Amino acid sequence: MLDTTRRVATPEGIELTLHLAGPVPRAMAWAIDLAIRFAIVIAVMIGALQFGRAGWGVVLLTAFFVEWLLPAWFETTWRGQTPGKRLMKLAVLNDDGTPVRWPGALTRNLLRAVDFLPFLYGAGLVSMLANRDFKRLGDLAAGTVVVYQLESMESKKEIPSSPAIAPPVALNLEEQRAVLDLAERSTTLTQERFEELAELPTPLVGQLDGERAAKRLLGMANHIAGRA
Repeated sequence: MLDTTRRVATPEGIELTLHLAGPVPRAMAWAIDLAIRFAIVIAVMIGALQFGRAGWGVVLLTAFFVEWLLPAWFETTWRGQTPGKRLMKLAVLNDDGTPVRWPGALTRNLLRAVDFLPFLYGAGLVSMLANRDFKRLGDLAAGTVVVYQLESMESKKEIPSSPAIAPPVALNLEEQRAVLDLAERSTTLTQERFEELAELPTPLVGQLDGERAAKRLLGMANHIAGRA
């Protein structure tokens, strides 16, 4: 199946493009996770069956944990990823692009029992093909999507080139970091939103507005970055 994209806007005015994963890479990630879960249960079974009925109890508890709770735990603590999703470079996010939390992760994983019906995730596949975001029933209930893992924003931080301008007032380290952070984020904001934010530090930009305020702030950021 072809993958697709989805655009979401954060409250800060940042527009994110989420690259949604289709059924094929998700099925491959699920198969990897299934093999890992199966290996865990087999390993526990080898040791626990020496204890008779008590050992079987341990095996059943382990099977329940790794099948229903372990994937949710991974998605909550591994930034939306299970081992299979990590290998396939996929991640689970909320619909608004924010990291998935325990309630959402638990909901989508428990509802795999429904998605599996009548067999081999038949209901889940039909649901994924019926909506453009490739959501199975668990995703619809939890308000989540599965996307290709976003590259780290840290590696992409870059201040747009602009003639360096010394700040009109002395800035402490925290204030300098704030100017640099805003300048680094300028490429992820709409031009209108960046200009609006650039007008806020009036001690730095004075009465300048719009594009002039944005250019002045970028100039100061370049000055600070060049001096660091």
